[in-house]
Amino acid sequence: MQPIAKTFISALLCTLLTLPTFAETVTVSKPEDAGISSERLKRIDPVVQSHIAAKDLAGAVTLVARKGKVVHFAAHGSTDFEANKPMRTDTLFRMASMTKPITAVAVLMLMEEGKLMLSDPVSKFIPEFKDPKVAMWNLPNDARGAGVRLATADREVTLQHILTHTAGLAVSTDGPAGEYYRAANLTQGRISLDEYSKRAGALPLNFQPGTQWQYTSTVGFAVLGRVVEIVSGLNLDQFFKQRIFTPLGMNNTYFNIPANRMSDVAPVYTRNGQNLVKQNPAPPPPPGVEFYSGAGGLTGTAEDYLQFCQMLLNGGQWNGARILSRKSVELMTDNAIGNLDLRNYPEPGQNLSGYGFGLGVRVRKSTGASGWLGSVGDYGWAGANGTYFWIDPKEQLIGIVLMATRVGRLRTEFPNTVYQAIVD
Repeated sequence: MQPIAKTFISALLCTLLTLPTFAETVTVSKPEDAGISSERLKRIDPVVQSHIAAKDLAGAVTLVARKGKVVHFAAHGSTDFEANKPMRTDTLFRMASMTKPITAVAVLMLMEEGKLMLSDPVSKFIPEFKDPKVAMWNLPNDARGAGVRLATADREVTLQHILTHTAGLAVSTDGPAGEYYRAANLTQGRISLDEYSKRAGALPLNFQPGTQWQYTSTVGFAVLGRVVEIVSGLNLDQFFKQRIFTPLGMNNTYFNIPANRMSDVAPVYTRNGQNLVKQNPAPPPPPGVEFYSGAGGLTGTAEDYLQFCQMLLNGGQWNGARILSRKSVELMTDNAIGNLDLRNYPEPGQNLSGYGFGLGVRVRKSTGASGWLGSVGDYGWAGANGTYFWIDPKEQLIGIVLMATRVGRLRTEFPNTVYQAIVD
């Protein structure tokens, strides 16, 4: 080999060795080893590609694991239409509400340590939740025109109410408490999580706690995150890192994205007619203001979220670490809302009929009612930007699809393509 060539190769190797590496360590197994047909599993790609071709989204990452083996892990399309930047399997996605199940696990960890009970009133930790009021329409048939009145709640809001989205917390300007919500100015970018939680606690409720199901989007699980901080003495970033992420090897999941990883984050797009419009990320809080949202603040990779899912599927332990007991996982993933349903969850393209709700996750009660493939007892949740996961204990199955544009239909199509590939 010529000296110049040797010098070039040595320099190249040195450069490669000093570059930060974030590539996945997942080994993809032969699908047949897990009772999956390789040929039928190929149907995933054209389904995702059809949405890319229709400009529903720029790209996606899909992952399927069964019986402890990853049988499919693929990147589709690009992360950026304008730059035509290829999607990678280690692309970072803003997880939004896929943060909520992790917050639920944190609450359950503290329950196991005897530091709280799910029946505890939230006011035990955040006094502003004491003696809540319920906003009620003066005339139910002429709601907005007749205004509202305030009545005394017949019970306090508990941790379990928030975990199951039955607390009645105002989450937008809709509902009888909507005007109070608007006036409270719950702007996450300017106030701390502490102040945010206090303001949320002072608001009237939309209904009596425990009587209805209404998704609390940005509010409820943010308050739960503050409870975790108060009880544990750690901020939520520290708690997640020390108690969940580090033990599970989730080394690429963040509240604060490192500067050297910002270019790996998939930009969020929204659909505007026939076009996709890139959204600017929310600005960070001002200096000195701390706000780690347990409702939707995390950014991470498919591989990392797989570790979390595998922990739940394994009854609370994975990677040599036990995060929860098996009985706590059973509690988390059982229907906790009785005959209430998810009819007021706005998700065009995905029918959640036949689903109840556990602690931070929706839980399937009926296979036939939803009209898409799955098993009674499967559970999971989604994020506002398109991210979605589910876990099926009966089939020992995990499915994850990460996208940066919300395409509700794909949340049904992807599970269908996975289940139809099961052949054992």
